[in-house]
Amino acid sequence: MSSAAEQEAVAGRKAVTGDRVTGDGSPAVAVNGGRAASPPPAAVPVRPGPAAPLGAHFRTGPNGVAGTGFALWAGGAEGVELCLFDERGAESRARLTELTEGVWHGFVPGVLPGTRYGYRVHGRWDPWTGARWNPAKLLLDPYARAVDGDYGTSGLPPQVYGHVRDWPEQHVADTVRDDRDSAPYVPKGVVVHDDDRADDRRPGTPWADTVLYELHVKGFTRRHPGIPPELRGTYAGLAHPAAIGHLVRLGVTAVELLPVHQFAHEDHLLRRGLRNHWGYNSVGWFAPHAGYAASGTGGQQVGEFKRMVRALHAAGIEVVLDVVYNHTAEANELGPTLSLKGIDNRGHYRLRADARRYTDHTGCGNTLDAVQPQALRLITDSLRYWVTEMGVDGFRFDLAAALARTGDGDDVDMRAPFLSVIAQDPVLRGVKLIAEPWDVGPGGYRVGAFPPLWSEWNDRYRDAVRDFWRPGAADLREIGYRLSGSSDLYDWGGRRPYASVNFVTAHDGFTLRDLVSYERKHNEANGEGNRDGTDDNRSWNCGTEGESDDPDVLALRRRQLRNLLATLLLSTGVPMLVAGDEMGRTQHGNNNAYCQDNETGWVDWELLGEPGWRALFDLTSRLIALRRRHPVLRRRTFYSGRARFADGLRDLAWFTARGTEMTEEDWYAPAATLGMYLSGRDVPERDERGERILDDSFLVVLHAGDGPADVLLPGPPWARRYEVVVDTGREEQESPPATTHPADTVITVAGRTVLLLRAAG
Repeated sequence: MSSAAEQEAVAGRKAVTGDRVTGDGSPAVAVNGGRAASPPPAAVPVRPGPAAPLGAHFRTGPNGVAGTGFALWAGGAEGVELCLFDERGAESRARLTELTEGVWHGFVPGVLPGTRYGYRVHGRWDPWTGARWNPAKLLLDPYARAVDGDYGTSGLPPQVYGHVRDWPEQHVADTVRDDRDSAPYVPKGVVVHDDDRADDRRPGTPWADTVLYELHVKGFTRRHPGIPPELRGTYAGLAHPAAIGHLVRLGVTAVELLPVHQFAHEDHLLRRGLRNHWGYNSVGWFAPHAGYAASGTGGQQVGEFKRMVRALHAAGIEVVLDVVYNHTAEANELGPTLSLKGIDNRGHYRLRADARRYTDHTGCGNTLDAVQPQALRLITDSLRYWVTEMGVDGFRFDLAAALARTGDGDDVDMRAPFLSVIAQDPVLRGVKLIAEPWDVGPGGYRVGAFPPLWSEWNDRYRDAVRDFWRPGAADLREIGYRLSGSSDLYDWGGRRPYASVNFVTAHDGFTLRDLVSYERKHNEANGEGNRDGTDDNRSWNCGTEGESDDPDVLALRRRQLRNLLATLLLSTGVPMLVAGDEMGRTQHGNNNAYCQDNETGWVDWELLGEPGWRALFDLTSRLIALRRRHPVLRRRTFYSGRARFADGLRDLAWFTARGTEMTEEDWYAPAATLGMYLSGRDVPERDERGERILDDSFLVVLHAGDGPADVLLPGPPWARRYEVVVDTGREEQESPPATTHPADTVITVAGRTVLLLRAAG
């Protein structure tokens, strides 16, 4: 003890938790800070109610009485109290006495939609065995359909921690229970009765035809001049015609939304005046994040989200959610007690052998244990809800390898319960499933290993493309595999080229413009001494670090942007763009802008008014339109590389700058120029009548050298002449250049250029 006050507080509240003692032999204690007890809350009568579904569900009960059924799984708990709050914040409680297979449940008459609620869960406080029940902490229902309120704006209050956060002996602080009431400091669930089931026609875009566009609901809309100010930064803002119009003009088929589940801001960010902008800190897996709602947070956010989905669907755009089930906002044993930790810690989290501390395969303090039946049920119930009730079309799973970890050794197992359940679920197996196929634990990098049904973020594509376009000798074998669909990773078990989600940039890392403007990260604004964010950027600043007014540097950077976008959109697989990259968005060298909920993290729409950036948008739109028109650019099966016709034409062929087909020796030799021939005569697809589809054939020439290169165009059987369709060496790309070259002739390709040529004759 470091003070008489602390000794007095402990003496007044000494409560040995069972027979457990702390690691140093002293009894575990509970502390309430010396505060007087609050008046007892009013009691609420409870009637019998069903144990399923979990959550809060408004209905008309027996004898026509309207009310809400509540059901919470808390398998090891000794008791559960439902806490209801009126408009003034006054609390009343109802003890749930019915217990069915770990579910505490009951029906409360008169509880209407809009009522705020939470739970207090009773049980042993014994951190040494993983038991962290503390009824002083109001817990958020993990099944809450809406959430009202937050955890503070300048730091998490100490009352939201289940243990005494500032206990003088920090090495055992997490074992000392804090009995202060957290209810005034935490958000509450909201009873929702949303029966908005208006017709919604899903686009149903096939995987091979998909072009993903990763965006942040707030970041994409916050500065858009065409969206009314009161709707900017919200679901309603994304549903506005001005926002959707941009997506339609660009031609993308699906938006991949950064997390929209209810999330919390980390204490260390709030104390530095920052916020968790990206939202990878979930606390509620059924609730649309209230901070993105324009219509209110008393349940209105549910209807607003649904209307956004319908508006995007009406424009032919699917909605994919970036979901975070691998960890929660409760962090490790020193983190707050917000929901699962206080409901049943051992039933939801992976704990170390000593049970007191958490296994961390996510880098965020804890890992959800998807082997535990209730944790798995929570995940799958949530996923089905977002598909069946909210209308979404798919999911991208953050750190998906963490969900496939099994056994005491925490092995990543592609037959894990989570993956097996998804594979047989009649709802979930029919939507788009994207894995971020790694986590930060041992053996967690599993690119190419996820089973059929799954597509994956392919970071090997990202690295290969970045390496090819920066100075140095590129690995032609690596770029060849990535351009043609990554068959070395995905051609097994019936998987297709669209198993590879190709990307050059993502929310995590440099923007595309910063990739050609910075060689070093500049994350000082994050307040972590520029230690955060990766150092492996594989970027090239074109000779000057950061912003420049040198016209030659600026011209080279714009050319590099065109090269990167053209490479991405002409590659086999599913391309993913990041919001704003198509018009030169910059984060000024910040490659980890997760806490920049400001102009750094928001799309700058004024860029579209600048001719150079508008031209980049036009090129991106043209390339997407080319993919849409030509099946050969979005193949559904892998290339064979074999000649299927008497003239020796193959579906895929590779050429040197000399016009000769690549040999084994050529693949290992350093070179800056590569030709890729795609045959439209050999597209293995059939139309609605069952007839074979014929498409144009194309030659893609990628030249990454600084100076011009002479390239011999291959002659028959490949083509008799070539028409230039795209030339990234041109600044303006609004209309294609009308240039035709005979086959077997040499053309000069400018330094750092992509040419797309249509083969004819």
